[in-house]
Amino acid sequence: MNRAERVASAIQLQYITLSYNILEGILAVAFGRIAHSIALIGFGLDSFVETFSSLIVLRRFKRERRGWCGEELEQRAMRWIGVSFYLLATYVLFESSHKLILSESPDTSMPGMLLALASLVVMPILAQRKFRIGKALGSGAMIGDSRQTLACSILSINLLVGLGLNAWLGWWWADPVAGIAMVPWLISEGREAFRGLSCCA
Repeated sequence: MNRAERVASAIQLQYITLSYNILEGILAVAFGRIAHSIALIGFGLDSFVETFSSLIVLRRFKRERRGWCGEELEQRAMRWIGVSFYLLATYVLFESSHKLILSESPDTSMPGMLLALASLVVMPILAQRKFRIGKALGSGAMIGDSRQTLACSILSINLLVGLGLNAWLGWWWADPVAGIAMVPWLISEGREAFRGLSCCA
């Protein structure tokens, strides 16, 4: 597979990611409003942060296909990927702390749990494929975006565990604690992406 074909594959993967994230975000927010679940609404908002990341990488590869300088595009994309990681870390920390302080437990939502389960299946596959094509292209932006996609699957676990433990055992604190534990990793990834180090990972 030559570079042009790999770029085409990267663009296709971004379109798939965008479509799924937009659908996931709309459904999660809708289910969250019905169940009055902050965890689900937050999961949906996270999907839109990831959509932002995917749009950046999509734009980067579409411009390369039109003949723009790949190196300059890569640096710009990496900076924006870093910003999106910081936004995601800020959001997760704020929402998790808010829920812990106010002792807000997510309501039971079977549709929300099924959505989290679907993302737990879909997102790791997408993340792996994006990572591979990013490595093949030498694109830190694509690798950074694959880590955003991986972050979605980790948040899916958090959501599933949080909703499940609350529904079955009444452990309302499980979801926010898992979210806070994830923040250092998100910040680290954002720092690496912002400095353009992800391409070396």
